[in-house]
Amino acid sequence: MRNIVKAASFTTTLTWRHLRAQPARLPLLGLRLLPGRVRAGARGALGRAGALPRAYALWDAGHRTETLEAVRSAAHGASPRHLARLTAFSLAIEQPAIAGELLERLPRDRRRTHLEHRLALTTGRAVPEEAPGQWHAITVTPGERTKRYEAMNDRISGGGPLRVLHLVTNALPLTNAGYTQRTHRIALGQRAAGLDPHVVTRLGYPMTIGVPDTRTRVEVDGIPYHRLLPWTAPAGPEQELRAGLRLASALVERVRPDVLHAASNHRNAHLALELGRRFGLPVVYEVRGFLEESWLSRDPSRSTSDAYYTAERERETACMLAADAVVTLGATMRADIVARGVAAEKVVVVPNAVDEAFLEPLPDGAGIRRELGIGPGDLVAGTTTSCYGYEGLDTLVDAVAELRRRGVAAHALIVGDGPELGALRRRAEEAGLAGAAHFPGRVPADQVRRYHAALDVFAVPRRDERVSRLVTPLKPVEAMAGGLPVVASDVEALREIVRPGVTGDLVPPGDAAALAACLEKLGASPDMRADYGRAAREQVGADRTWTAAAHRYLDAYTALLQGRPAAG
Repeated sequence: MRNIVKAASFTTTLTWRHLRAQPARLPLLGLRLLPGRVRAGARGALGRAGALPRAYALWDAGHRTETLEAVRSAAHGASPRHLARLTAFSLAIEQPAIAGELLERLPRDRRRTHLEHRLALTTGRAVPEEAPGQWHAITVTPGERTKRYEAMNDRISGGGPLRVLHLVTNALPLTNAGYTQRTHRIALGQRAAGLDPHVVTRLGYPMTIGVPDTRTRVEVDGIPYHRLLPWTAPAGPEQELRAGLRLASALVERVRPDVLHAASNHRNAHLALELGRRFGLPVVYEVRGFLEESWLSRDPSRSTSDAYYTAERERETACMLAADAVVTLGATMRADIVARGVAAEKVVVVPNAVDEAFLEPLPDGAGIRRELGIGPGDLVAGTTTSCYGYEGLDTLVDAVAELRRRGVAAHALIVGDGPELGALRRRAEEAGLAGAAHFPGRVPADQVRRYHAALDVFAVPRRDERVSRLVTPLKPVEAMAGGLPVVASDVEALREIVRPGVTGDLVPPGDAAALAACLEKLGASPDMRADYGRAAREQVGADRTWTAAAHRYLDAYTALLQGRPAAG
C-alpha cells in the first residue's frame, strides 16, 4: 500500500507540473502511451471530435503536412480563445513558425504574453527563469582532488574489488534503448573484469515515464540498479538537485563506492560532482552525446547562438572541466571536448562496443523474410535505430523507391520507433512501396540479430547535421559484428566506424540517388558483401567488445587512483 501511495503522490504532482507548464502536450503523451490498436482507435475518435482533436490525431499518425493545414484551416475566423489553443498545440508539437503566425492574430493581452514566452522557450531564444545560477560552474581544487585519491587508496587498500557507482538517466529493464544497453554492457563487462559495478537512475525514474514501480532496487543479470524515488515531483532543477543529493547521499553511504561514474547529461554529472565533493570521491563524466546538438537538430530554425543552446553547452562544459576524467565515444567527440578547454590528458575514448555473442554468425534470416513477404533473392537494405529526423531515414526510403523504379527487387526494413515513424510510413506509401517498406517498430534486444539476419546491407543515412558529424552511433557496430556491410553517410563520426572499400561504403548525406547506386552495386555482388562483412566482423572483434571496453575503464580508474592522467 505504501508503494501505491508513493507512486500516486509522485504521479499527481508530476502531472500537475506538466499541466501548469504546457497542458497542450498531455494528449500527445497520452496517445504515445496507448497500445497500438487502442491508439489507432483513439485517433479515429479524435478525428471526429473537432478541428483541434483532429490535429492531434493527424500528428500522432505522422501526417505532418496535413496537421499544419488543419491548424491553419481551423484558425480562419476562430475566436481568440480557440486561436490560443491552436497556438498552444503548435508549440506542443514544436512548430514555432505556425505558432508565430497564430500569435500575430491574438490581441495583446496576458494570454498572448504567456504564449510568446512559451514560444521563446520552444525556439530556445529564452531559457526557463529558474535556470540561471542553478547549474553553476563547479570548481575542484588540486587539494580536493588529492584528498579524493587518498580516500580512494585507503578504501582499496582494505581489499576487495573496486566499486563503481554509475549515475544514469534511465535503465533496463523498463527502458530499452542504446543508452541503457550501453550502461548495462559496461556494468557486465566491468563485473567480468573484477570490478563491482552499481547503477543508480535519475531522481523519480521510472515514475517519470509513467511506470508506478516504487522498488528502490532491482537486479538485471545480477547487476544492482538503484532508484531515487521521492514522494513528490520536484518543481525545478534546483529542487531536483537537492532531492537527488539527499537520496543519493544515503545510497553512497550504504554502497560505499570508490568511483562515481556519471553518464550524459549534465544533470547526472552535476549530482555526481556534488556527491564527489561531499564524500571525497573521484568523478568520471561519460559524455555519450551532446544534448545541445540533439536539440539543434530537431528544428532548422534553431541556431548555435540561441539561449538554450549556449546555456546547455555551458553546463555540459562546466561538468567536463570539473570531472576528474571524461570518457567519450570517439575521436571526433574527444576533439570537440578538448576544444572546450578540457585537458586532453583526462579525456578517454571508450567507443561503442558489442558483446562477444554478437560476433557469432547471424541466425537464419529466412523466417523473418517470409513473415515480411520478402523473396529469398530480394535485396534488403535497412537499419535498427530510433526514428529521429537527423537519422535521415527518409533518404533510405527514397533510395529504395528509386531502386524499385530501376527494376531492382529492393526492400527497406526499418526496425525501431520514434517521432518520425508515422511520417516515414506515409512517405513509403506515397512512394509506392506498399509491401516493399517494412516497419516492425521497436523489438526486444534479444530479437535484434534476427532482423539483422534479414538484411543484406545495413544503412546509416544520417543527415549532414552537427549531431551526426559529432556522435558515433552503436547500431552499426552491432551490425558489423554480425558480418553485415555498412553503407553510411560520409560524415566525421561515421568515418570512424566504416572503412570505405573494406567494411562498407560512404555516400554523400541526403543523396538518395547516390545511396541507391551504392546499394545496387552491393546487391549485384554477393561476394563483395561477404568480403565487407567479414572485414567488419574482424574489425569489431579486434577492439570493440565490452570486454576490451571494461579494461579501458579499469585503466582510467587506476590512473585516477594513482593520481596519473586518465588518458595517454
